[in-house]
Amino acid sequence: MVEVREMKEHVTETKSIEHTETGVLNSATSHAVEDNNDRSDSIVADSVESSVSAGGSAADPAVTSAVSAGIDSLLCLDLLPRLRKDVQVRYEGSIDKQGFNADWDWWLYKEGKEWVIFDVDGPGCVYNLVQHRYPDSEEPTFFFYFDGEEEPRFQIRHAEFGQKAPFLAPLADQYMGPDDNGRGPIRVVRSFVPMPFARSCRITTDIRLKGAAKGDGGWGHVIYHTYASAQGISTFTGQEDYNELLQQWEHVGDDPKPQVEGQTVTLEQLHLPAGQAVTVLKQYEPGSIVSMTARWHQDSTVEIPRSLLHDIWIVAHWDEHEQPDVACPLGAFFGNELGYNRIGILSHGQREDGQWYQYLPMPYWNRAHIQLDNRGSEDVDFAQWEIVYTAANEQLYPQHDTGYFRTSAYYPLQARQGQDSIIGRITGRGHLVAGQVTAFARTPGIISCEGDVRVYIDGNATPQVESDGSESWVNYGWGFPTPPEMNPATAYDGLPDNPWSMVRLCSGDCYPFRQELIFGIESGEYNNQYLRHSGILLYYGQDENGMVLTDELDIGNKASEGIHDYRTEGSRGYCTLESSYEGAADDLRIADTGHETEGWSQFVMSISPDNDGVRLRRRSDQMIGRQRALVYVDGQQVQERSWYVADRNPYKRWLDDEFEIPVRYTAGKEQLTIRLEYVQEGETRTWNEYYYWMYSLL
Repeated sequence: MVEVREMKEHVTETKSIEHTETGVLNSATSHAVEDNNDRSDSIVADSVESSVSAGGSAADPAVTSAVSAGIDSLLCLDLLPRLRKDVQVRYEGSIDKQGFNADWDWWLYKEGKEWVIFDVDGPGCVYNLVQHRYPDSEEPTFFFYFDGEEEPRFQIRHAEFGQKAPFLAPLADQYMGPDDNGRGPIRVVRSFVPMPFARSCRITTDIRLKGAAKGDGGWGHVIYHTYASAQGISTFTGQEDYNELLQQWEHVGDDPKPQVEGQTVTLEQLHLPAGQAVTVLKQYEPGSIVSMTARWHQDSTVEIPRSLLHDIWIVAHWDEHEQPDVACPLGAFFGNELGYNRIGILSHGQREDGQWYQYLPMPYWNRAHIQLDNRGSEDVDFAQWEIVYTAANEQLYPQHDTGYFRTSAYYPLQARQGQDSIIGRITGRGHLVAGQVTAFARTPGIISCEGDVRVYIDGNATPQVESDGSESWVNYGWGFPTPPEMNPATAYDGLPDNPWSMVRLCSGDCYPFRQELIFGIESGEYNNQYLRHSGILLYYGQDENGMVLTDELDIGNKASEGIHDYRTEGSRGYCTLESSYEGAADDLRIADTGHETEGWSQFVMSISPDNDGVRLRRRSDQMIGRQRALVYVDGQQVQERSWYVADRNPYKRWLDDEFEIPVRYTAGKEQLTIRLEYVQEGETRTWNEYYYWMYSLL
């Protein structure tokens, strides 16, 4: 066990070399000691330990509240472990509605002279905006409308990204992509500027974003959060002070978290015997890991053998968990499975001086056990391995409201012909904060990034997050032609187009889940390529589910309608639809019978009396967009939002969408009478419903 001692100075403690059954740890400044508790299965590395102030820029140490929407959600990386309450992640973008690779024509509908590309009702926050165009195409201007405004509150031209406040680099910038087979280079504008809104948000452009031909270029996306309540949300004005966040993003490689008092365990000349595990930290009191850093060689120009990125694993157990919370190859842990070039983002990566860093906080409440496993066939030596931990953050991490730092089961390099590669499947409650995906095609230089990322959350049959190609998920252009590329939230390495390895930090736009999260990626345009993928997800989570299914209503089933006292006015009749959902299973045809009304429908659903709000999920036909209904609970209208879906898909027509009802309408109740009143928008003429699921939030 590594001994913990409080020291006022950085002092090396001299000990004799201990010979063990599994080998000797040689060190110039520290020596091996025997771990009496775990001698049979590991070697324990001795350390130089000292008291330090760990972290980045100073901040108020008394901050104890959960992270709020907007700037703080990006700025406060120390609060990333706090579980998100009443938050959902969503995507709007230019996905090919037929399921192929024509990921352009990004628009929802036309309003006057403007083309609407984003339209959401209710409180939320835009966290990521990306749009691609060819430089010789007509330049669009983006207009942002908030909270029902008739005049735009803010506007920005394509060429102004990175230059017009608050869309300043590195929070927002432009990236010049590849030539694209003679059609000219692609210019990508991207923004991570958080734009919260209390009531609604609409984004428009003055031209239609369309086409893949030369002179065109309109594909892109918005990733955003929705909130059950507008409490604490201040709508974006464009005059917010982003200086602290900009400063943080300008210092990638430094720990972005506030300073705390901590202890440093420094392991010099760390020797890892082949096939053995070395314990590098054991603690038996509450605390959190502030950072882990490593150097392969004191000379930063000496490259690490790439095999070690897969042979050396970081394995961590928090508290009394039998299964490891973290089990991750070295390369994925530090953000690069290939290691051709140095890349780094805010949370993890490799600095210019060669040092690897991992700054995501890792809280625990009883004990921490971290070891390095050498799963290769040769001994390995590291020049240095350093872990900083602290007990000072205990007030930030109430156990019932905080997730453990965890990794999904590592997805080893493999091909799934004709199917999405499922990089990670997570259960329980928590939120995804980073993802790592690597891909190899059969032939060097082949474009292998066209596959869409698709993320399914809590059993929704419709992906909650998608991307028009792998490279768009990490905010780059067409292909991965010029590695390495990086910005503070995303990066990729590899050889031109194949292989490639990408990493994405989701700090503001984390992906909350209450039961399950499934992260998949296509192989090629529509799973039509032979690609081998590998990867892992980094997340904060607890084992317990955060919601439970408490009732179901099958529209068109007379018995189910009777049980739920289903009634309607303004009926347009029942109809049966056979279609499919968007996403990985878009070839699976499902037939269901539903109902349409131009008036209202009403039904009773059972819920758990100890709920913390509820979530009502609907299966609907999305052939026509802009479906809207007012929601009433026991006669009281939900004021936070209407039930509104602006998008449509006339090809893959099934849609699962959800409406979250805050706890102030549901507390202590065992059943709810739900009334949905249709509101005409655009070309819609009815509200349609095929199936309802009621979930009680816990």
